[in-house]
Amino acid sequence: MKILVCISKTPDTTAKIAFTDNNRKFVTEGVQWILNPFDEWYALVRAIELKEKDPTAVLHLVLVGGADCDTVIRKALALGGDEAIRVNAEPSDSFFVASQIAAIARGAGYDMILTGKETIDFNGASVGGMVAGLLDLPFVSLAAKLELAGSTTTLVREIEGGEETVEVKCPLVVGCQKGMAEQRIPNMKGIMGARSKPLKIVETVAVEPLTEIVSFELPPAKKGVKMIPADHVEELVRLLHEEAKLI
Repeated sequence: MKILVCISKTPDTTAKIAFTDNNRKFVTEGVQWILNPFDEWYALVRAIELKEKDPTAVLHLVLVGGADCDTVIRKALALGGDEAIRVNAEPSDSFFVASQIAAIARGAGYDMILTGKETIDFNGASVGGMVAGLLDLPFVSLAAKLELAGSTTTLVREIEGGEETVEVKCPLVVGCQKGMAEQRIPNMKGIMGARSKPLKIVETVAVEPLTEIVSFELPPAKKGVKMIPADHVEELVRLLHEEAKLI
């Protein structure tokens, strides 16, 4: 079994967000970067669990980004990856990222490619599907459970009103969400071992991005809360009707 987990660098959820260059660029100064939680908690940890069941399994990581991503890559290696590949380029759009990952995976014999369901910054949820399309592989999105028996993967997805269970032959691409695995914390042995694990730097394949960012916009500032005494129902109704426009 050979598994490739796609990881990415994202701002910490507590980071203060601001934009520059006519609201076309994200201000990175002073931002703390983390390993994208959906990639880490679900895709990577489930891959590690599969590897623990099969000691012969090989677990590789791939990330598209600059040298400033090496810290989050080392964390992923500390959790349990065998080696990592960093495509030396700043991500421009989902198609560019997917094309770089597909170029790494093509012909490498991976039985399974796992991604988080999305990144917590852009929430695009598109890279996994694009990778599958570029490699002509089946793709299962929003998977909450994954079991492997030989070359058959059984996945459970949440759907409207219930769950859907599907069986897919390897190789395949899976987008992982909550329920796939439980978060882990790297131990000291893993942290020390990550320092010597291979981190291969490769250059990009030529791909023209299909989209461009026109502008970013922050959500409107939240308004103050108005407290209405419990015995002033009429005033509450008036405010909901005239100010909030909810009734």
